[in-house]
Amino acid sequence: MYDTIIYIGRFEPVHNGHMALLQRALDNARSVIVVMGSAWQARSPKNPFTCHERAGMMLDALTEADRARVQVLPMRDYYNEAVWVQAVRRGVARIAPADARMGLVGHFKDATSSYLSAFSGWELINVERQGRIDATAIRDAYFGATPGTVGARLNELASQMPKSTLGFLERFAQTPLYPALQEEWRMLRSYRQAWSTAPYPPVFVTVDAVLCCQNHVLLIRRARAPGKGQRAVPGGFIEQRETLWQSCLRELAEETHCKLPEARMRAALQSIAVFDHPDRSQRGRTITHAHHFDLGNAPFPAVRADDDAMQVEWVEVEKLAAMEEEFFEDHFHMLDHFLVLTTPP
Repeated sequence: MYDTIIYIGRFEPVHNGHMALLQRALDNARSVIVVMGSAWQARSPKNPFTCHERAGMMLDALTEADRARVQVLPMRDYYNEAVWVQAVRRGVARIAPADARMGLVGHFKDATSSYLSAFSGWELINVERQGRIDATAIRDAYFGATPGTVGARLNELASQMPKSTLGFLERFAQTPLYPALQEEWRMLRSYRQAWSTAPYPPVFVTVDAVLCCQNHVLLIRRARAPGKGQRAVPGGFIEQRETLWQSCLRELAEETHCKLPEARMRAALQSIAVFDHPDRSQRGRTITHAHHFDLGNAPFPAVRADDDAMQVEWVEVEKLAAMEEEFFEDHFHMLDHFLVLTTPP
């Protein structure tokens, strides 16, 4: 018998396979800590439900006695496995007794399950796959429905998920969030299908501009899917005859009309960082080169939204930490890298 078993997942949404692993953990430990990944991510077809919503689906599916033995630990996506592992360990250490016998329950599904090998000292309980379906298939069936077929789709999936999940999905389908996520899901699906006949999976190259002035940073709201309405730094795809530098200045000018002389931009350049996590973009493998500029205490350059931006504004750096759930993909973590918005794990 373990003192505490750790169960790590995103649970987007909670299905019977998840609950079977959770029950295995409960049967073999006095308490269970569920590390709920992708906390504070903006809603997207891959991460449609908040940490609170997912925790509710899971806990509502348990008996009252079992619910009392489960603690949920929200965990952000750091897009860096070493940093993420450290954050998980420190989060668990704040909850579990120091001398507890620790276990880790999981299932090696594919390459995305490699993290299970990263926690030395926690005894791994490798459980065979439970059930016939995974969360990706549930999301595809759910968002691929029409207003007239969503009920039938959910009935088809009912045997694969607890009643708490089914009830939540039924209610969620009646909110404005559901059709907005469907639009995103359809866009991403058609985007990936357009490249499906390529001889090998494509790798996209993009640039981003983190432009600071007077302790503010220039942000846009995206005008189109994916991430329509979400905050982001200005950026986009590199063109065939551009250098990364040229592309960065062009995207900044196109989206915000910020057209400062190149010499001034070179003088303001602080650093360049590459963000290349395989899961950073739902559009496919996308590697971005983010350029951090700081104009110091100079007057704010005039800006206005255009191209892929519906809004552009200067936002105080000290306000960014409270806006984490509003950002597109990994753009909050990009800002965190340059501006140190969160406490390191």
